[in-house]
Amino acid sequence: MMMLRIRSRDGLERVTADGPHITVSQLKSLIEDQLQIPLHSQTLSTNRDLLLAKTPTDLLAFTDLTDPNLRLSSLNLSHGSMIYLAYDGERTIRGGPAVTPAGSFGRKMTVDDLIARQMRVSRQEKSHCDSVSFDRDCANAFQHYVNESLAFAVKRGGFMYGTVTEEGQVEVDFIYEPPQQGTEANLILMRDAEEEKRVDAIAMGLGMRKVGFIFNQTVMQDKTEYTLSNAEVLQAAELHAESELQEWVTAVVKLEVNEDGGADVHFEAFQMSDMCIRLFKEGWFETEIVPEDDPKLSKMKKEVVVGVKDVKEVDNDFFLVVVKILDHQGPLSSTFPIENRSIRATMRALKTHLDRAKNLPLVKRISDFHLLLFVAQFLDVSSDVPALAECVRLQSPVPEGYALLIESMANTC
Repeated sequence: MMMLRIRSRDGLERVTADGPHITVSQLKSLIEDQLQIPLHSQTLSTNRDLLLAKTPTDLLAFTDLTDPNLRLSSLNLSHGSMIYLAYDGERTIRGGPAVTPAGSFGRKMTVDDLIARQMRVSRQEKSHCDSVSFDRDCANAFQHYVNESLAFAVKRGGFMYGTVTEEGQVEVDFIYEPPQQGTEANLILMRDAEEEKRVDAIAMGLGMRKVGFIFNQTVMQDKTEYTLSNAEVLQAAELHAESELQEWVTAVVKLEVNEDGGADVHFEAFQMSDMCIRLFKEGWFETEIVPEDDPKLSKMKKEVVVGVKDVKEVDNDFFLVVVKILDHQGPLSSTFPIENRSIRATMRALKTHLDRAKNLPLVKRISDFHLLLFVAQFLDVSSDVPALAECVRLQSPVPEGYALLIESMANTC
């Protein structure tokens, strides 16, 4: 026997098969039987981008599992392999919580029941954010640290800064990593209000703003059956709600086992659904999480309606809206030592950084967010910091006073 993991808009489910010798046609029949999804409605692929398809025309691009006679073994699919599924229409998910009777033929309706009936949790098909594009350097600097230095053993997070277009396209140009304590299961942000003021002042001068949050999942989480855990949903919802930005993006960096048995670093991006943010703001989430809780379910203080059922536990995937990921080369570098990591930035690091490209204008050499944050400690946050950052944005000559300060700092080591 073999188990295949099937990811659809409903989350992660399992299908049991006799072995990898079965054909695509047989797999579809198993999905129909075990997951109650009609065979004719199914589109299958090994490509995760299938879940981003919006129209029937988009689905036609996924052809790797369209041949009904193709054996799964020919695609190296085996026990534990992931297959992506798109389908039309609605379905009833087997094994869901029992229906709680309500109304005149069930228990007596209360005010809370009436409120819960307004709190109907369903999948949000369209995100407010059309896509998120990562500057290659800042994305690489983050994933390289969690991969090479932390070995994906503990969690790490950062706030993403950049721009949002009128069409809802988010561009991330730098990542600020606040003071934090990461463990295998949790990420505790120990936020520094003064440092964040400097970060926001730099962003303002650069014509940017805070646009999202990024974190990594640990190696331990690779064996789990959820996209985001209950604790991760809670933290993502809190930061999204705090931002008041409709296009706010939550990005996840994870290790995934590839076909050769090795591991690939992978980025995923989501928006927390409008209902998720509303439930969080109105205090519906149970914020105390105990070890016995199922991490793929978020607990509510009161019942909400999911489908036709009144439930107190909601599958986390109901709160996630997938966002398309792109990349670009932004205006900043990410080579200066990054704040709040194990190796601290020093005056010597500043000198080394500036000496590395002596032939370039000073404004080019300081076009690095992490360097600007280091220097900002010694500048007035309300005037000098935005002014220096604006020089970087415009690539205009650095005023003599700032140039002398930076040079003197570099020469104090």
